[in-house]
Amino acid sequence: MKKLLVALAALSVFVLSGTPAWAGKLEQIKKDGLRVCTEPAYMPFEMTDKRGQIIGFDPDLAALMSKELGAAKLELISTAWDGIIPALITDKCDIIMSGMTITDERKEKVSFTDPYMLIGQTVLVRKDLAEKVKSYRDLNKPDYKVASKLGTTGEIAAKKYIPKAKYFSYETEAEAVMETVNGKVDAFIYDAPYNLVANAQRGEGKLVFLDKPFTDEPIGWAIAKGDPEFLEAINGFLAKIKKEGAHEKLYQKWFKKTDWLKDVQ
Repeated sequence: MKKLLVALAALSVFVLSGTPAWAGKLEQIKKDGLRVCTEPAYMPFEMTDKRGQIIGFDPDLAALMSKELGAAKLELISTAWDGIIPALITDKCDIIMSGMTITDERKEKVSFTDPYMLIGQTVLVRKDLAEKVKSYRDLNKPDYKVASKLGTTGEIAAKKYIPKAKYFSYETEAEAVMETVNGKVDAFIYDAPYNLVANAQRGEGKLVFLDKPFTDEPIGWAIAKGDPEFLEAINGFLAKIKKEGAHEKLYQKWFKKTDWLKDVQ
């Protein structure tokens, strides 16, 4: 009976206060800070500068988000891509901000915000093949070797749209790009923003950037399932910075200018 009375009392407090059980996440962030999982290897979304600090489009947006949510502090947690969703699910962080494409498979594990960017897959091809390869379709032959990063939508797109080519998977984008530069593979399939920067930074005149995307992919931030208030707060923040122009300002900074490259080269 005593246990029943305690349970009823707790329920009464919940009903009277009107505060959902999951409201604790925002309060936790205000008290302990916002923890962001990110893999700093995806230029210009996130990368590590010469001082070892994580910089980029997402970190700048995270700083604005942290301020908007009234977080005690902001912590950027460098996380390997293949472990980034498990890290979120096991509460190693509060949100994934790492240029993640929204897919049905990922939706089964996490909740996504509204998209904050639309991108697509593009091709970096060896310069000596430029006359033969004008689009991704021209690579769809057994004679060609194509590469992308393990566990990404670049890998999915390569296997789906260029199935006849030999496919090679790499742990990092940089490794795959250098294998293309060195002639070990013929082309690198990846997101347009990264390929634009990689061609300028590492192409060394040996690559040609086929910049017309052949897929449409919405990019979003991910949080743990079952937290509608947190999701609503983040979507509200996103709508606000888009309306007020902060999103566009940071987009121009990271995607339209390249002066930041001197800090990471």
